Amino acid sequence: MANVGIFFGTDTGKTRKIAKMIHKKLGEVADAPVNINRISLETFLSYPVLVLGTPTLGDGQLPGLNAGCENTSWGEFVAELNGASLAGKTVALFGLGDQKGYPDNFVSGMRPLYDALKNCGAQLIGQWPNQGYEFTRSASLEEGAFVGLVLDQDNQYDLTEERLDAWLESLRPAIVE
Repeated sequence: MANVGIFFGTDTGKTRKIAKMIHKKLGEVADAPVNINRISLETFLSYPVLVLGTPTLGDGQLPGLNAGCENTSWGEFVAELNGASLAGKTVALFGLGDQKGYPDNFVSGMRPLYDALKNCGAQLIGQWPNQGYEFTRSASLEEGAFVGLVLDQDNQYDLTEERLDAWLESLRPAIVE
């Protein structure tokens, strides 16, 4: 088992694609990415470092049965986290959103995931500046920065590689101990 577990929820497959790019860039320190609906809480908790990705659905929801997805996903997994201890775990989030189509809830789906992980005692890293995006509101802002890397594959796909590289470089000290 590698040091880093990469887990994602997805609706269209875009988040899975980003998770695979992250895995390729991290190399041997990370295990292959896995959809959150295919793992147990025990497996999730076995990693000291977690890189977690989610899209935002509708008006700021996590993917899951309650958001109309076919399979369970983050929406249901967050409920499983209730009462779990993530003390000593380092967690970085990445989120996908559409700033033009959903400017009032841009990447807001990261927020419930962030809050659940924080409430479980995780050390959250990887905040990302909110410059370079055009949106009205996001629940995923904390003190003027996003709670994780934000990617817009619908409107700014040409910036994805550059943003990923910069974000992963900022995470490197915590990932490669």
